[in-house]
Amino acid sequence: MSLTPVEVRHLELRRGLFGYRRSSVEKAIDDVADSFEAVWRERAELGERVHVLETEVARHVELETLLRSTLVSAERAAQDMKEQARREADVIVQEASAEGRRLVRDGIAEKEQLLAETHRIRTMLRAALEIVSDGTNEAAEAAEETSPPEIQRLAG
Repeated sequence: MSLTPVEVRHLELRRGLFGYRRSSVEKAIDDVADSFEAVWRERAELGERVHVLETEVARHVELETLLRSTLVSAERAAQDMKEQARREADVIVQEASAEGRRLVRDGIAEKEQLLAETHRIRTMLRAALEIVSDGTNEAAEAAEETSPPEIQRLAG
């Protein structure tokens, strides 16, 4: 049975002939001692509980600090990776652009080479045609001279 401080202050003890009755005083003292012992035990348990909770709070604060530093490091690493990827992308774009320009130059050079080759072949064909047509005209004239007049009439 726990007694509150107000109940202890208003405790009424029975009076006897030479003062308070011994049995009621002893009972009141026992009740106060029991109540004080219960409060003392509860206070000790709460002190232990406070110690456990303070230790837990300290551990959580330490974890929070660690998590914050980890988060900052992760953000920094992500930013560095983004920057590295951007630089690599710029290099790839520059290389592709240079390769494209090289391909265009090669294509233009090949086109000019093919045009020159075409011009050379046409010149050779014209020369061959002139030779063939000169030879054909001479052969026709020679055939006209040696062929009978009937063939000339039919051919003519």
